[in-house]
Amino acid sequence: MELQDTTKAFGPHQVLKGVNLRLPAGQVTALMGANGAGKSTLVKVLCGVHRADAGNLLLDGRPVVFQDPRQANAAGIVTVHQQINDNVVLSLTVAENLLLDRLSDGRLGGLLGRKRLAEQAGPLAEAVGLNVPMDTQVAALGQAERQLLAIARALAHQPRLLILDEPTSTLSDAEAERLFVLVERLRARGTGVLYISHRLSDIRRLADRVVALRDGVIVLEQETPDLPRAVQAMLGHGLGEASHEYRRGGRERFRLQQARLVAGAPPFYLSLREGEITVATGLLSSGGMGLLQAIYGLAPLAAGTMYKGGKPWRPRSPAEAIAGGVFMVQEDRARAGIIPGFSLRHNLSLPFLSHLSRLGMIDRRREAERGKHSLDQAGVVYRSDRQPMSALSGGNQQKLMLARWLQQPCELLLLAEPFQGVDIGARRDIARLLRRTADERATLVVCTDLEEALELADRLLVFNHHRLVGDHRGEQLNMEQVLQQIAALPEHIDEELR
Repeated sequence: MELQDTTKAFGPHQVLKGVNLRLPAGQVTALMGANGAGKSTLVKVLCGVHRADAGNLLLDGRPVVFQDPRQANAAGIVTVHQQINDNVVLSLTVAENLLLDRLSDGRLGGLLGRKRLAEQAGPLAEAVGLNVPMDTQVAALGQAERQLLAIARALAHQPRLLILDEPTSTLSDAEAERLFVLVERLRARGTGVLYISHRLSDIRRLADRVVALRDGVIVLEQETPDLPRAVQAMLGHGLGEASHEYRRGGRERFRLQQARLVAGAPPFYLSLREGEITVATGLLSSGGMGLLQAIYGLAPLAAGTMYKGGKPWRPRSPAEAIAGGVFMVQEDRARAGIIPGFSLRHNLSLPFLSHLSRLGMIDRRREAERGKHSLDQAGVVYRSDRQPMSALSGGNQQKLMLARWLQQPCELLLLAEPFQGVDIGARRDIARLLRRTADERATLVVCTDLEEALELADRLLVFNHHRLVGDHRGEQLNMEQVLQQIAALPEHIDEELR
């Protein structure tokens, strides 16, 4: 496939500015670009969601025009979008999602029972290692399982060009490796792959070619990937060192005593102090997320007591947590953080409408003033605070999510995977913003990517199978020990803790 001199604008905002891009068969082309560079728009032009304003789209050297994604699918152009829920139907079962395209065009015949659906769908799920009952409703699946489902559904089309937008953002290392093997198998069969990721390790592992997009223009195309040069082209400056001055906390803001995340796990003690950023890391589902949920009133601890400001803390809901000065940036911003059709201003003010209201009426002028200040403080790139949230790039959405909770003072700020789907430049901006505003609160972050965790942490906690197995000061970090704690088997953990 090839794009020639392709442009796309939304109103006065020019997103793609004469893009020329080749996507050869049998090669993995990695597309790198900062959030807001135009990657998502480029993908949507390729797969028929958007029509380009000018330029040509060539398939096997012949011009094509896709009126919608179904026409692109029929031509063998299949996309797994970054927003996972755009790829699946939550109200249907796993089997129905996997077979949805065949069901909709009648290829599977008339009435089908659950048994036959499961027989047809099972091999598709098995190919990507999705081990869940075929009659499970997709709404009950976790983010990683939905991602695998979306990939399996895409592969069922036997694509000629497969577009993967941040496909490993919610996957464990083992699941990601399984995906890499599948991509390599597709490449060997002659499938072209456009792979979009902010993870340099993914690109290093898979890419035959690297293309860098900046401000709507292709600024670099390499047949032999040189990642430092590609990052520099993407950002407009070098990667630099991911270092910061480590800080020790001041007074205690929050404490857990004799805490157990699951029954049978050894109890642990944890104190969180103001001015200090504590990051919990470990493999996916290792326990850090359960800790955040307990503190935020989403799920109880299996045992133990929590204290905030020296007083027992037992929130029964996020609303109680927010009222008590504990705020949380959720992991799945599309599902649990934002309302896409609301404006930036309204998304910012949602949790704090009582602070902006009098006699039931919202002070719109004050809302606008506070919103603009928060957007500018967080470095969000936007045209108007009245534009819909869905118009922002992933990185700018994440900055806005953080800006929302920085509007009000809090005692404890919780963040779940704050760098998910965020490029290197936005990641640095978010880390700087968190450190700049950390003095008056305690901060607890869950980050399963160790590189990202180290970039942020003053103090690093390691969880393994719902056990707290490591507590490290940033300036005294022993990386070998950290890696051993992350990867240790449960029986070795329990022996060491005893």
